[in-house]
Amino acid sequence: MELTYASSSIPNLTAMPHRSIKIIPLEHPSTSTPSSSPSQLSAAVSKWTARMKQKTRDEWIEMFVPCYRWMRIYNWSEYLQADLMAGVTVGVMLVPQSMSYAKLAGLHPIYGLYSGFVPIFVYAIFGSSRQLAIGPVALVSLLVSNVLGSIVDPSDDMYTELAILLALMVGIMECIMGLLRLGWLIRFISHSVISGFTTSSAIVIALSQAKYFLGYDVDGSSKIIPVVTSIINGFDKFLWQPFIMGSFILAILLIMKHLGKTRKNMRFLRAAGPLTAVVVGTTFAKIFHPSSISLVGNIPQGLPEFSIPKGLGHAKSLIPTAMLITGVAILESVGIAKALAAKNGYELDSNQELFGLGVANILGSMFSAYPTTGSFSRSAVNHESGAKTGLSGILMGIIMCCALLFMTPIFEYIPQVDYDEAIFLWRVDKKDFLLWTITSLTTLFLGIEIGVLVGVGFSLAFVIHESANPHIAVLGRLPGTTVYRNIRQYPEAYRYSGIVVVRIDAPIYFANISYIKDRLREYELEIDEPTRRGPELERVYFVILEMAPVTYIDSSAIQALKDLYIEYKSRNIQLAISNPNRDVLLSLTRSSVVDLIGKEWYFVRVHDAVQTCLQHVQSLSASGKSPELESDYRPNLFQRVLKPRAEDFTTSELESGYKHVPISKETNPNLEPLLPPRKF
Repeated sequence: MELTYASSSIPNLTAMPHRSIKIIPLEHPSTSTPSSSPSQLSAAVSKWTARMKQKTRDEWIEMFVPCYRWMRIYNWSEYLQADLMAGVTVGVMLVPQSMSYAKLAGLHPIYGLYSGFVPIFVYAIFGSSRQLAIGPVALVSLLVSNVLGSIVDPSDDMYTELAILLALMVGIMECIMGLLRLGWLIRFISHSVISGFTTSSAIVIALSQAKYFLGYDVDGSSKIIPVVTSIINGFDKFLWQPFIMGSFILAILLIMKHLGKTRKNMRFLRAAGPLTAVVVGTTFAKIFHPSSISLVGNIPQGLPEFSIPKGLGHAKSLIPTAMLITGVAILESVGIAKALAAKNGYELDSNQELFGLGVANILGSMFSAYPTTGSFSRSAVNHESGAKTGLSGILMGIIMCCALLFMTPIFEYIPQVDYDEAIFLWRVDKKDFLLWTITSLTTLFLGIEIGVLVGVGFSLAFVIHESANPHIAVLGRLPGTTVYRNIRQYPEAYRYSGIVVVRIDAPIYFANISYIKDRLREYELEIDEPTRRGPELERVYFVILEMAPVTYIDSSAIQALKDLYIEYKSRNIQLAISNPNRDVLLSLTRSSVVDLIGKEWYFVRVHDAVQTCLQHVQSLSASGKSPELESDYRPNLFQRVLKPRAEDFTTSELESGYKHVPISKETNPNLEPLLPPRKF
């Protein structure tokens, strides 16, 4: 659309030559075919079919066997040494960890070794992450112990059967979520919930292991008060020998971990810490045979046998526990897997990751494994050790296989042995800090299951609150540009008298439309004189909604928008819409909102809407007589003499922000106002 406007350098607009500019018209979509029609459905199916046909043989193989992605591009000269180093490093770290985590779960240490064997090989084939190290982890082990301990005694064979059955159930749930592409559900659980949960769980885990330091039994519980009470009540049974031994081994672990994290040339110490502690403790126990220090005891030698999990009759009662473990396992795995994928420059499909974890747990349960998932600490060590592909995971499995075949007799003599996050959350987001605090305290005092449920509940409540109370910004124009930005973020941005530009930064639907309407009414009453430009008007006559961020609008919001328009009309306020996307505009068109407001009040840019409103403000100011502007006030003779006339000013003078300046009525109402001339 070609329009003309006058030069701003001379006040007489009518006498000046004109030059053309192009105004972008807003395209209104056709409403002849509804979006849910069979033709569009068939088009989507055809598009999917075409995409499937375009897949190459390699892409089909990668879809079902993700390891093929790195196998077909494996660079032996560059990757092999790094994968060997990483696999061996994490493998020697996994052996002692897996046994200790099995003890934490209330199981015999051999089941920790089994859980670090078959699942690793399966995940290397079906998992999509090349650096994730899976196996037993502390958090899942604590959940298994806490839940199964309330059902059956840990010394009963049924306890082990239920733990293995849990692995099968968790694997099935993960596979279903992966196949149905439900990974997005996990996004509703905040990082603060996970951080608070893991922090409190670490405290509970540490206290649950105190019995090996103190030399006497401590009541097992996921709540901090019963554990602390048990420690205090039994202190008269304290033995100094296990305390000295445990403190010495703990010091070895902490020192080697610190050196490995702070010194690049000693990174291997971080992974070697657990193995060093095991070697030192085993050597001491083998030589001195201390009677006051409990040992792991006999561990069966050999690989696990294939068997179908038993205790299926208890499956129904274990469903809530399996869901809880699935959620925690996914959060631990998918989060770190995505971070590692981004660091190593490849894409990761979270749904494929869920499927890979599920298959690993299902097949692992058939070889006596309890639930496994990705480990934060081992995955970090794997990445820092230079792992390039899943070959490092296969090497971990080989090391575990060797341990099961040849080293279990040695294990008989093994002794049984973030407040920073809170500060970070306090500085960044007080809501996240509150969420972290609630989850931590609930987990500590009410138990792990209640802690997770409360944390997830508050996390969802925060999401719902943010959705029902979306961010809404009043926009102003940045000086010297046609760009409109949030006046709180850019205090130098100025507004025009009689015009309010509002940006809604969220979808509009039934839950937030009332909040949006309330905010619009507030903005209508706000008059900030220092930032106002143009003719002085006592109230708002135009409200412009910038709808570029609005991705969706439902029927309730559409009806509320109609009511809002009628309410504005009754008060002589015109509503204008800027830059709605196609789907939103289609919904407004089908509901007759476009016709109700008028197509002439829909614009591509905020600036187009503002300049059109300015032309109407100009006509109101120049005529001095309109239903909107009429009032009982009449200027006296002295005021009329001093008041400048509209035709004495140029469009650019008004548009560029000179106050008390009416716009020339000769100006075309569709013209784009000019910027003020630069001053040198």
